[in-house]
Amino acid sequence: MGTIDIRGLGKVYPGGTRALRDLNLEIADGEFMIFVGPSGCGKTTALRMIAGLETIEEGEISIGGTVVNRVEPRKRDVAMVFQNYALYPHMTVFDNIAFPLQAEGRRKQEIKERVEEAARLLGLGELLKRKPRALSGGQRQRVAMGRAIVRKPQAFLLDEPLSNLDAKLRMQMRAELSTVQRTLGVTTVYVTHDQVEAMTMGTRIAVMRGGLLQQEGTPELVYDRPSNMFVATFIGSPGMNLLNCPLVADGPDDLRCVVGEQRIPAPKELHGALERFAGSKVVVGIRPEKLTDAPPHARPGDDSAAGSLRGEVTVVEMLGHERLIQVEVPGEPVAADPELENLRRPGDGEKNEPSAPGKAVIYARFSPSSTVKPLETVDIPVNPADLHFFDPETGEAIR
Repeated sequence: MGTIDIRGLGKVYPGGTRALRDLNLEIADGEFMIFVGPSGCGKTTALRMIAGLETIEEGEISIGGTVVNRVEPRKRDVAMVFQNYALYPHMTVFDNIAFPLQAEGRRKQEIKERVEEAARLLGLGELLKRKPRALSGGQRQRVAMGRAIVRKPQAFLLDEPLSNLDAKLRMQMRAELSTVQRTLGVTTVYVTHDQVEAMTMGTRIAVMRGGLLQQEGTPELVYDRPSNMFVATFIGSPGMNLLNCPLVADGPDDLRCVVGEQRIPAPKELHGALERFAGSKVVVGIRPEKLTDAPPHARPGDDSAAGSLRGEVTVVEMLGHERLIQVEVPGEPVAADPELENLRRPGDGEKNEPSAPGKAVIYARFSPSSTVKPLETVDIPVNPADLHFFDPETGEAIR
């Protein structure tokens, strides 16, 4: 059984830098778990501790039901794939894949069978006699994966394996790695800073920041119900729009968010949780794809009157399948997170100058046939059911 149990895991480096604090996760046999977060969040440290490349000072790691805190890396029955492939340039593809089996003293026939099986799975059958210098980046990554596969370990540990590839090849390799993992059914822990990789490949993702686990769950859960403002803005391209909004009571059982002259109703099912913020401010979030030029559609059981956001278009980006619109609306923007400001990703849109005082910039996704232009005023329908609310002091979701 390739289960991995992580309990109370912590790591402090010499000099007092804490890389990881009280990480607790249970990774099921055959699961594809992805650790995602910005640089320095502790994701690679956690992976290296599972592999045995970092000492475990706090907590406990079990692999297949056996505590491995003091077990040597080579005896943990895991296979690691690195960002830089780590191929031997003087060896053929066959010998690179076969190397761990040769080091174990396996029989030649067994080595041949395992290498050929892995090569078939990875589409390397015609390349076994080539040297790494004759391969593309994607092919080299497949060879590195093949070397892990032939070992038949309890778990694969992948440390940003696609980050050296261009965008088109990354997309192709994402699909290939996902297919290989499903075919083999081997427990896989995958580290990346790319939330697109996390969302498209993982059966479960763990979002990390500053050495702390922020949220774990299926990609759908993390995207639809972020636990805090960091997760809301880190997951998604672009991330969730956030605004500081006064919350007012317009009458009994009628709470509304004030955005300029617009008063958008809060979902009735959240009134109980939001009541303590009435008369003060909350952070309101909405995903860009929920702000469109399409007519709003009422949802079953949604009896709230829809509101709208009115603002001035500042940027229109034609992306083929849609137009990504930046709109300046009256309101108070949420202070920029330095970790996210420095992390630009495909789909984030053009980087803006700071908005004018009393204004905030939001993103919307319009149809490709939209004729909206910069400097025009638009009214964007808002369905209250699409709103998220966060505590402005703690950043935690209000539910």
